[in-house]
Amino acid sequence: MSLSRHLPGPRRVAAVTSSLAGPPPTTSQPHLPSSLSNSNSDYNFSSSPSTSPTHSPVQFRHFSSQSSLNQDILKQFTPKNTCKMSTMPAQHGHSKACCNIPPVVSKGYTEKGTYEELGGFKSYVTGPDDATKGIISIFDIFGYFPQTVQGADILATSDHSQSYKIFMPDWFNGEPCPIEWFPPDNEDKQKKLGAFFQKNSPPSVAAKVPEYFKAVSAKYPQIKSWAIIGFCWGGKVVSLVTSSSDNPFKAGVECHPAMVDPADAENIKVPLALLASKDEPPEDVKKFEQNLKGPKYVETFGDQIHGWMGARSDLEDEHVKSEYVRGYETVLKFLSQHV
Repeated sequence: MSLSRHLPGPRRVAAVTSSLAGPPPTTSQPHLPSSLSNSNSDYNFSSSPSTSPTHSPVQFRHFSSQSSLNQDILKQFTPKNTCKMSTMPAQHGHSKACCNIPPVVSKGYTEKGTYEELGGFKSYVTGPDDATKGIISIFDIFGYFPQTVQGADILATSDHSQSYKIFMPDWFNGEPCPIEWFPPDNEDKQKKLGAFFQKNSPPSVAAKVPEYFKAVSAKYPQIKSWAIIGFCWGGKVVSLVTSSSDNPFKAGVECHPAMVDPADAENIKVPLALLASKDEPPEDVKKFEQNLKGPKYVETFGDQIHGWMGARSDLEDEHVKSEYVRGYETVLKFLSQHV
């Protein structure tokens, strides 16, 4: 299985990273092989729907890309000047008040939670012990960054009407992607990223989520209602898990998701929120929204980069910080209605 459409070397990483990072400076655009314009093969996931009532490994379907590979790559390396907000009205509008987010720490954040071994994975765990609602958080490819950990702590206790226990497993076993590899503007970075994505594809991680969920549920039986949230690469994992027949979650949230595919949305039956940045393809976001069957909330944060709620967020910039806060407020308001 591969998310890279079976491309070798730099072509693979160019395809996979087309929505994983904001565009690099126009002075450092890499050479794009002309042969890329002829590559139009589909993604391939295994297809065998499960009818088991238990949460067995996630089964994935075959689906087609929505645009040519060459167009995807050009989008990645072309600066984006404007991005229109979603033209479709958000469904099941948010309550006017639900959250009291504490002051965000721009630098030197001290985590509030602890680390536990759950389901075979080191996991960051935060939130009150008496919480009856839980969230499994799928971080971005950079792992336990302070911005991402702070976001988990925000989700745990900022809703005054209900609290959550948050579980953030380390799918990379202590070997996340070094943030210095972005942007992938030379052959060495592209080779390293290609190897990283081959080792850590969203389908391979999504297939582990149901068993991880069962392990966490067994240790924390007081938690009766669950959601899943994912950032960047983790957003794709959320799409795959919530669109599967074995989805155990009542709601899903995707924050600046990578590899947005409208075909994923066709099989998502649970409430889902998608918060896009200016760097996700607007047409893919719009089609994804149109294909969602259940309650939904889709918004584009039109002046924010891919990653503004995760590791790439510049919290020393006051406007970025305010949109980081607004993003988490939006997530909490959505979850307060559906979990």
